[in-house]
Amino acid sequence: MDWSLIVFIFSLVTIAFLVWFIQKIAHGTSRVVRFAKFEPGHYVFRYTRDKIVTQGEGLSFFYFVPTTSLVVVPIGSADAPFMLSETSSDFQELTLQGQITYRISDPAKAAKMLNYTIRQDHPGNVYTSDDPQKLPERLVNLALGVIKGAFRNLPLKKAIVSSDEVAKNAQQVLAENEMVSALGVEILLLSIAAIKPNPETAKALEAETREEILKESDQAIFQRRNYAVEQERMIRESELNTEIAIENKNREIQETRMETERLAMQKELEMAKERLAFQVQQEERNQALVDLKTRNDRAEADSKAYALKAVMAVYEKVNPEILKSLTNAGLDSGHLLALAFQGIADKAEKIGNLNITPDLLQSIIKSATAAKS
Repeated sequence: MDWSLIVFIFSLVTIAFLVWFIQKIAHGTSRVVRFAKFEPGHYVFRYTRDKIVTQGEGLSFFYFVPTTSLVVVPIGSADAPFMLSETSSDFQELTLQGQITYRISDPAKAAKMLNYTIRQDHPGNVYTSDDPQKLPERLVNLALGVIKGAFRNLPLKKAIVSSDEVAKNAQQVLAENEMVSALGVEILLLSIAAIKPNPETAKALEAETREEILKESDQAIFQRRNYAVEQERMIRESELNTEIAIENKNREIQETRMETERLAMQKELEMAKERLAFQVQQEERNQALVDLKTRNDRAEADSKAYALKAVMAVYEKVNPEILKSLTNAGLDSGHLLALAFQGIADKAEKIGNLNITPDLLQSIIKSATAAKS
């Protein structure tokens, strides 16, 4: 017997069996040993004989099927929508729509409160019970209890616009709830998407709101017109103020011009007074000069009169014939003839006939002409 051939054949059989076994494990059809691989977002508890031997997120491992249980808790965020009908404090029906966004922050607590064991004979994560579907229902029921209590105390109009406030309060109440804490759940967000009254009430509210909007529109138009009138008044007032300012400026200019003219007239008056005073002073000086001249002329005349009186006093004592002779001594023939004719004229009543020849007159005329030249 060739032992080497026997060992070679045994090795081939062993290798074939291992390949077949690995393929069975890879395809998950083995009933004894299987390979499990989980994606991130799934927290896995691997139980062997009721004890946790492995736990963590996104694990992959081989396990022995008969003695192993797998608990897979989804730790990613999930949404739980809800809808409810409630009556407001003024007995009006409301319909609410919203959703809760949550995540399992403590997988150990969730696994204790709910059954997250998966079936090993089924591909994918198929749970052995419906507990995982009960978690969003429990959260929704808790939220609805809080929301109902809030809207029950609000009138219709206030309830419609209080969605954010109610949602915020409900989220805070849920976050502090003991049941939520025991389930290991973290409430990420509670939102109320819509709050709607019944159609008849909605129409009434729309009509009322429409009337309010129309009133506000009318009020806005009134305010706009009033604003336009106010602006027009302000513009007119500004124009009037401008005109008043211009008039005041013109008045100031006129007053300044009049003041300038008054100062000029006052200056001219002062100058006229100075000229008049100067003229008066000149006249006073002229009068003093005239008085002085008059006194001088009078004194001179008195002096001449006195001298003439003295001369006349002397002449009074002299014979008139002698005086005549003295007077005529220095006269020319013409003056002497004239004096002769005057003497003849004085005694004309005593003269009978007087003959004057042309030759005598011619000689007299020639003598007078010669004396002048």
